[in-house]
Amino acid sequence: MAETADVIVVGAGPAGSATAFHLAQAGLDVALLEKTAFPREKVCGDGLTPRAVKQLVAMGIDVSEEAGWLRNRGLRVIGGGQRLQLDWPELASYPDYGLVRRRDDFDEQLAQAAVKAGARLAERCAVTGPVRDERTGRITGVEARLGDDKKQVTYTAPVVIAADGNSSRLSLAMGRHRDERRPMGVAVRTYFTTPRHDDDYLESWFELWDRRDGRERLLPGYGWIFGMGDGTSNVGLGVLNSSPSFKELDWREVLKTWCASMPEEWQFTPEFMTGPIRGAALPMAFNRKPHYARGLMLVGDSGGLVNPFNGEGIAYAMESGRIAAEVVSQALARQTPAQRELALRAYSKVLRDTYGGYYSLGRAFVQLISNPRIMRIAAERGLSHPVLMRFLLKLLANLTDPTGGDAMDRVINGLTKVAPRA
Repeated sequence: MAETADVIVVGAGPAGSATAFHLAQAGLDVALLEKTAFPREKVCGDGLTPRAVKQLVAMGIDVSEEAGWLRNRGLRVIGGGQRLQLDWPELASYPDYGLVRRRDDFDEQLAQAAVKAGARLAERCAVTGPVRDERTGRITGVEARLGDDKKQVTYTAPVVIAADGNSSRLSLAMGRHRDERRPMGVAVRTYFTTPRHDDDYLESWFELWDRRDGRERLLPGYGWIFGMGDGTSNVGLGVLNSSPSFKELDWREVLKTWCASMPEEWQFTPEFMTGPIRGAALPMAFNRKPHYARGLMLVGDSGGLVNPFNGEGIAYAMESGRIAAEVVSQALARQTPAQRELALRAYSKVLRDTYGGYYSLGRAFVQLISNPRIMRIAAERGLSHPVLMRFLLKLLANLTDPTGGDAMDRVINGLTKVAPRA
């Protein structure tokens, strides 16, 4: 079988579905290929910051509580024997609330929004490799196996977008490998039946310990408790690869140990666990580049668009999808192949201009908190300064008004402008 389209999007997670949605709204014929079938599970904290909420609203998603979304007012931070509640900032650019929703349902809603906009979704469509022009090496489509009978299908299009996650086999097949110098994280999580399921705040714990060999080492990362509003909480942890313990520790065991330290009435014990502990990698700070070359464009996790400050990926997946769609729709309206290619190459620059400085600050932050002494001081003393913590909330969550705003916004925006856009 052979299928043609204006654009092929490989992967129907938040990045792929957002890309397909905006491309379809621009009037393009989009083939959205998903290797599994909805609903399907993904490892995630299930918590969405106001950055992600903004993208959902732009896609016309009903984010009301009546539609099954649980709203939150901000972030509760716990560490160094202290506890501080920080509301999301009031900004012109973003809503003042976050959301919680399970990823199996969340991803399906986004995929269906793309279909409603006009994208053609093919589930159980496993892409097996790129189709390339033998003369130029440019990608011109993909080979895939479709359905339960694994029917061989060739999809062709002028542009292919990789939204196939951290492993991004399509990117690897086109010779784009992960930059080992860029930060990488790991997240593990599970669900518990708990009385803590209904919470107005996302909760982050800044103390994770490696207590092997009779010594205590503070790990660069945090634990989270996100109430789902349905009788369960998503409980997990995220840790950076900058720790010497990164490859040595069994992170599922670290999570079990951390949960066992919680109050008994929270029920974070095996008998109240509603599913297995699952883990996933967090590709951060542009850890795979170039984001466009030879007809292939990278969005979301495939291009390493995870915030190195806090491990947030969904907002940047959706944002990069919108940016990619704008670039592609403009490029395909050009008159000649040379003009189209010139426009497509602008995608990498737009990403650098949008995130490069901020991600460079994030990489410096990662190096800083990799020092256990600095991490300990930050956990013990930082929470005693609410003004400083409000500044850090804006910085870590990347929530500022680009023009105007308060003094904190101006400082953060100034730092991102002068930081290298690498």
